[in-house]
Amino acid sequence: MRIIISPAKKMKIDTDALGHHNLPQFIEDTKILLEYLKKLSYEEVKAVWNCNDKIATLNYERIQKMDLYRNLTPAILAYEGIQYQYMAPDIFSTEEFLYLEKHLRIMSGFYGILRPFDGVVPYRLEMQAKLHGNDVSSLYSFWNSKLATHLLSESKCIVNLASKEYNKCISKYLNPDIHFITCIFGEMTEKRVVEKGTQVKMARGEMVRFMTEKQVERAEEIKGFDRLNYTFAEELSDENTYVFIK
Repeated sequence: MRIIISPAKKMKIDTDALGHHNLPQFIEDTKILLEYLKKLSYEEVKAVWNCNDKIATLNYERIQKMDLYRNLTPAILAYEGIQYQYMAPDIFSTEEFLYLEKHLRIMSGFYGILRPFDGVVPYRLEMQAKLHGNDVSSLYSFWNSKLATHLLSESKCIVNLASKEYNKCISKYLNPDIHFITCIFGEMTEKRVVEKGTQVKMARGEMVRFMTEKQVERAEEIKGFDRLNYTFAEELSDENTYVFIK
């Protein structure tokens, strides 16, 4: 079983708490993307990031100085978004970190797929970013089926806790042998399930923590998730969609 999650836009450098174990598996592809970004003007790369001047300036400077092999932070500690705050990796035990390293995979527009202890540097590149170039027209075409082929060679059971922007890099390439389970976290509103962005991110982080603390090895076990006032809704779920209602 593998768990996939999205990255976060906000990142930090932490080379003191824990050391990284490996370089990302698709580092050669990342080097190609970095060279592409370095060739862009400030205005061009700002358009790719679709952000304000403060964020663009910070990341433009990062790109010019970026070294993919030095001052690396384990991926699990590098991201600072809501999902990661609720996952709270800083307080995992050694046994729990071992579980994460085996089961958790972080999807990334820049790095492809990351294991928790792959060493990374702060970057900004969302999977849906619009690129323009002979070699890089979009990140979906750049990565193509490579990420799915790699992930599905590791496991035939995928627990999807990633946003659509990232999970489609995998879901687009499924075959009948793969059990791909998407978790929905919502509330009942006028007899339909409604997901709310921030609460979904919180729940995804809590689900990773739940699975890690319980050392879950079978997807069926996640139906016991009961945190943040969510409960599994059997009547709304099916083999490929697990719905949790608050």
